[in-house]
Amino acid sequence: MTQLNRIFFRGLIAIIPILVTLYLLFWIVTLMETLVGQVLKFFIPEGFYIPGLGVISTFVLIFVFGLLLNNFVMMELIRRVEIKLKTIPFIKAIYSPLRDLMNLFSKSSSSGMKSVVLVRIQPELKILGVITREDFSDMPAPLRDSAPVAVYCPWSYGMGGFTILVSRNQIESIDLPIEKAMSLAITGWVKGDSQSDSQRPPQ
Repeated sequence: MTQLNRIFFRGLIAIIPILVTLYLLFWIVTLMETLVGQVLKFFIPEGFYIPGLGVISTFVLIFVFGLLLNNFVMMELIRRVEIKLKTIPFIKAIYSPLRDLMNLFSKSSSSGMKSVVLVRIQPELKILGVITREDFSDMPAPLRDSAPVAVYCPWSYGMGGFTILVSRNQIESIDLPIEKAMSLAITGWVKGDSQSDSQRPPQ
């Protein structure tokens, strides 16, 4: 019975991440098909709409929008729209954090995540984090004068995390890719390195 339980839970652990991933992909595709598809049905004669056209149109629109952003005129227009959005109180509270979040994970953004560090809380207690900001020259005097470092520390087994402001003598840089550090932190350091696992001798 113990062997059967072990096999069952091994299969359960393997299949849950796959099912959750497939469900999220299905939800995203369904959302795109529903939203964009409903708009297309107003312009396409009845009977000519093909299921899946909403998803295809979404990807095409995103690609075209990305091409337009290479144009100086379009970039200036987007910049002006962003300035207007940031002046509206309620819209600003939604748009600005979302924009900052996208910039945070953008590899081409200079304001994105910088490097992986260990934050020393106590002599024998350290937390893994990622530097998100080092320049506080645009902040009020207490922050600007103390010159702290903003470090984002993700939660394990959950979405989100917390950001702490610490002095530079409390952090220690480590040679670890950001993606690997985030994966380790989120999984509670349970997930091992695939390369190391493949080189590990069988037990």
